[in-house]
Amino acid sequence: MGIDWINRTGALLFSMWLYSPAAAIAVDFSGDIKPVFARHCYKCHGADKQKSALRLDSSAGIGKGGDSGEPLFIAGNARESHLYRLVSGVDPGETMPPKGRDPLSAAELELIRAWINEGAQLPGGNVREALTTDHWSFQEVKKAPPPVNGGKWGRAAIDAFMLAALAEKGLSPSAPAPRRALIRRLYLIMHGLPPTPGQVDAFVKDSASDAWEKLVERVLASPRFGERWARHWLDIVRFAESNGFETNRERPNAYHYRDYIINSFNNDKPYDRFIKEQVAGDAMGVDIATGFLVAGAFDIVKGQDINLTLMQRQDELADMVNTTGTTFLGLTLGCARCHNHKFDPVTQKDYYSLQAVFAGVTHGDRVIGKVPTEEAGERVTTLRNAIVSGEAALQGLRKIASGNADNPVVLRPPVNVKSNIEEFDPVVAKFVRFTIHQSNNGSQPCIDELMVFNTEGKNVALGATPTSSGNFPGHPIHKLEHINDGKGGNSRSWISNKRGGGWVQLEFRKPKKIARIEWARDREGKFTDRLAIDYVIEGSMDGSGWQVLSGSASRQPFGGKVDPNAFLARLQPADAARARGVIRDIAGKKEQISRLNKGHTAWVANFRQPGKTHRLYRGDPMARREVVAPGTPEVFGSLAMPHDEAEQQRRVKLAGWIASRDNPLTARVMVNRLWQFTFGTGIVDTPSDFGGNGTLPTHPALLDWMASEFMENGWSMKHMLRQMLTSETFRQSSQLRAAALRIDTDSRYLWRFPPRRLEAEAIRDSILAVSGTLDLRAGGPGFYLLDVERENVVHYHAKEETGPAEWRRMIYLFKVRVEQDAIFGAFDCPDGNQVIPSRSSSTTPMQALNLFNSRFILQQAGKLAARLERESGRNPAAQVNRAFDLFYNRPAGPAEARDAVNFIAAHSLSDFCRAMFNTNEFLFTF
Repeated sequence: MGIDWINRTGALLFSMWLYSPAAAIAVDFSGDIKPVFARHCYKCHGADKQKSALRLDSSAGIGKGGDSGEPLFIAGNARESHLYRLVSGVDPGETMPPKGRDPLSAAELELIRAWINEGAQLPGGNVREALTTDHWSFQEVKKAPPPVNGGKWGRAAIDAFMLAALAEKGLSPSAPAPRRALIRRLYLIMHGLPPTPGQVDAFVKDSASDAWEKLVERVLASPRFGERWARHWLDIVRFAESNGFETNRERPNAYHYRDYIINSFNNDKPYDRFIKEQVAGDAMGVDIATGFLVAGAFDIVKGQDINLTLMQRQDELADMVNTTGTTFLGLTLGCARCHNHKFDPVTQKDYYSLQAVFAGVTHGDRVIGKVPTEEAGERVTTLRNAIVSGEAALQGLRKIASGNADNPVVLRPPVNVKSNIEEFDPVVAKFVRFTIHQSNNGSQPCIDELMVFNTEGKNVALGATPTSSGNFPGHPIHKLEHINDGKGGNSRSWISNKRGGGWVQLEFRKPKKIARIEWARDREGKFTDRLAIDYVIEGSMDGSGWQVLSGSASRQPFGGKVDPNAFLARLQPADAARARGVIRDIAGKKEQISRLNKGHTAWVANFRQPGKTHRLYRGDPMARREVVAPGTPEVFGSLAMPHDEAEQQRRVKLAGWIASRDNPLTARVMVNRLWQFTFGTGIVDTPSDFGGNGTLPTHPALLDWMASEFMENGWSMKHMLRQMLTSETFRQSSQLRAAALRIDTDSRYLWRFPPRRLEAEAIRDSILAVSGTLDLRAGGPGFYLLDVERENVVHYHAKEETGPAEWRRMIYLFKVRVEQDAIFGAFDCPDGNQVIPSRSSSTTPMQALNLFNSRFILQQAGKLAARLERESGRNPAAQVNRAFDLFYNRPAGPAEARDAVNFIAAHSLSDFCRAMFNTNEFLFTF
């Protein structure tokens, strides 16, 4: 073979010297290439060792490639083939063999180059083996019958599985929990609130055989259930109501997704539909559900560096792929972004196929649930004309208030951020220019929408061509085309590129007879900076000769404290009453216009048809490889979508696959989550990783039984919770048993109900419930526990004082990314920057200090003391009994009552309440 190889090599080198095509001499893999691999590669990539999961001693190994995700060769193109680039040293940092080993000779390199250019034929053909796995979670869900326990313990199928597992460990179940402890456990886990004393007494006195089952049904039917379980889900999907990153601007319309989740849990929406709506709700009439796709952090600052811009977009798409994978499939798909997954059968190509599904998804507010109609447009015109008439009436009343009804010059109110109307005598113009000389804070001025109305009340700015002195760069929400796109608010606005000034101009297709202009800095009123306070508005027929139409010269000076309605005090009572009526009428009509124009604005996914998606070498957006079609991981099969599949259909098909009964992961992952939030730890205690790097299930047969039961019963989450809550497993006592503790320290096999501390939200809600101040108003915009300083970079500061407006359930807190509530943030609250499938439970001094000395606790202790006095009089013993009933849902023991009464006498009732807020029995679920 040696002489033959030398002859072939000589012939090839001679052919190179003559510049003739190497393809003229056929290269044989077994005779020519395999010996080269054996000499240089088998030590690291052979039968005994496969660095980077690459094996070169078999056709199957060569066809599969390594962990990099890069195909070893592109048949017919050696220059672009990964194998040739590695061995030829094209990329010095990636040369193979590695430093210290003999490199390939020129002749060997030429053999490999020629072999690839000739088609890189392998023995048995170039057929790549299908990707397979024997990992448990990728196998079909099979429903085994519950073990037969001979009626020893429990009536539920869950109990039979648990008893069999306990027996294998040499363990036995615990006795049932007392009724008072049991109802408290149920309410804290299902509602995140303690039951009322009346609810406890009713259950304790109910002697019916089905008393517990009826109680479970009432608890599942309560609207408090959805509020509690929505919090778990929002952790899993990284929901927050600000963008994060350095600007961290608010998303005031994101709460609609939160309310959708609450309602979905309360309505027991089938989980398969729940999945489909969140991935492709726009195809199902449930646009709000697509808030799932864009619930993560979003960097609104876009630079001029194309590499940075492309990487930002890759990060956005990675967030969608990662969250979809961990949430629904329990797979860490993001680990395949730069190379094949190290633990799971997911290739880098699979990752980019999934990325192609979401390639058309973008972030932002969008109007949903309102379809514009011709009738609505006519109604808006009528309302605007009525507002103009009202403003004219007010102007006449202002003249009367000035003391000279004949005086034509009465300064108008100063400019404001939300709405400014400029009226003038009708004029024919083809151009309108708005020139700004000064903004209120000296920064680049901003206008969210410039509306120009003709004498018939129609906004003729729509469709006009905008130009400007310059545009603020790098911010996609601030564009010149937003100046007349018919949409208001900071997220659809124009900003000048000049500090304190600049101009923006509209050119109509043909001259228009105009009489009114409306403009604002931010019609939503969220931003108060960049307001034009010194400006002039001009019209022109030719764009060179200009006529002043209006401006700030006719307004009162901007000072932030001028009352536009101060003139009312100088009017006679009858005129003042008439003016107030006109003001109310104008405000009402503006609100009607807002509703008619905007519809229902929410932070949800926006969509566009994407271009081609390429696999990226090492995840580098500048290193594009082959085009990939949208699809699923290959190990699960194919959705057979073309590269140019319609954007919406990509998500519809992916959602259908995820929610399919044939998918082995989806049902398992969700029933495991239901188990986790019921019992404290999942059967798989890595709830968002069912892959090779996750843990094995403690009760695999039970997990599959529940997954099957889930799907067979309409994917009903409440059905599965009902199975868990009515089991003897759930109703066990939480008492310690030393012998069992030595075998199963963490109670993973549930020989007792494992106690756990309440989460931050449940602690705060329970404090408000016990003190009698909890506001159970549901839905709508959230309340703030942070004061907001709104500039380009938004700053958040902890509120010093809170009142009834902040005493709602914490699920309705406006969740700011990165920032934490000063008190309850210490209790392991997620910051919204990443998915949190299970919260940690730390113990720190700050937690105790916050629960004892914070203004909130002092305030609520005072409220509770007042409640105890109101409900139990001034008798300390009665107050103590009432407090124990509210805090622990049980009466105080003799020693406890005596010590509490003595404490109140030595200190105060309020101090006693503070101490009770800090007790483990109040803060833990037992």
